[in-house]
Amino acid sequence: MTAQGPDSHTAGRPPVSFELFPPRSDAAALALGRTIDRLAEARPAFISVTFGAGGSTRDRSLTVLRYLLEHTDVEPMAHLTCVGSTHEEANRLVREFLDAGITSFLALRGDPPVGVDPHDPDAGLGELRTAAELVQLIHRVQQEREPFGTATMSGVPGASRIADRPRPERVAVAAFPTGHPRSRNLSQDIDALLAKEVAGANLAITQLFWHAEHYLDFVERARAAGVTIPILPGIMPVTSPARLARLTELTGVVPPSELEIGLEVEPDLEAQTELGVAFAARLVSDVLAGSPPGVHLYTFNRHEAVLDVLERVGITDERTASER
Repeated sequence: MTAQGPDSHTAGRPPVSFELFPPRSDAAALALGRTIDRLAEARPAFISVTFGAGGSTRDRSLTVLRYLLEHTDVEPMAHLTCVGSTHEEANRLVREFLDAGITSFLALRGDPPVGVDPHDPDAGLGELRTAAELVQLIHRVQQEREPFGTATMSGVPGASRIADRPRPERVAVAAFPTGHPRSRNLSQDIDALLAKEVAGANLAITQLFWHAEHYLDFVERARAAGVTIPILPGIMPVTSPARLARLTELTGVVPPSELEIGLEVEPDLEAQTELGVAFAARLVSDVLAGSPPGVHLYTFNRHEAVLDVLERVGITDERTASER
């Protein structure tokens, strides 16, 4: 794997990656372990694990990340949010993850507390105000943990030079193809992404979108503005009307009427699942036509739907497909 983008662990198919969230109970933890094992069989480039607002799920997030390290060959990626944090708190948290062996991060600004104006300088949002600042902090903590060493100089007996310090494997950030809810326009979102790259981000993962052209147009505009890091499309198979409604509430992105109405009028759960998987598979196929650097799938802690999507678009490892 490189720090510049997701590498494929399976030759001849685009890299895939997944997102999980920490389990909320012991029973959910057991189920998540089985899901991780199945997702690992698809040989993803990485699996990211979300992190609750204000660090509310830190211990459970770290448990999942450690499970990935100890029981799979998959690279774990830790989500980090900065709203409400001091530099000292964020520094301590990054060190804790690095000490646990986690070397990849998704740096997010995070949502402000309910009722707080994110534009108010006295709103108590903490010392870190942007994801770009968090990206810089992650790199700074790694540099502090790994002081400069020396390396021998080829062809010069007895001579040495300052060695390169290890850097986090990936420092990813979010991108918003349909615009961030608090942005004035899409140009502001692209400027923010460029600032994150300048700060040291080496990968971007998009929030949900429902039309391939939204992603492809965003990438084109980002490249024109000078963004060079890989931009992964983030896609979720949505298999119930309640989940779709919740996603719409959280993201503000209006879903296609064919998906929304289809899930609402279809009473059978199996048929709802088929509808959601088929829609996601078409979206992935349309996105793949634009040659993205991979596909990132939001799993909602279930492996069945995302692996079904990958199988339908022909990018599931043959071993995984045969075992489903």
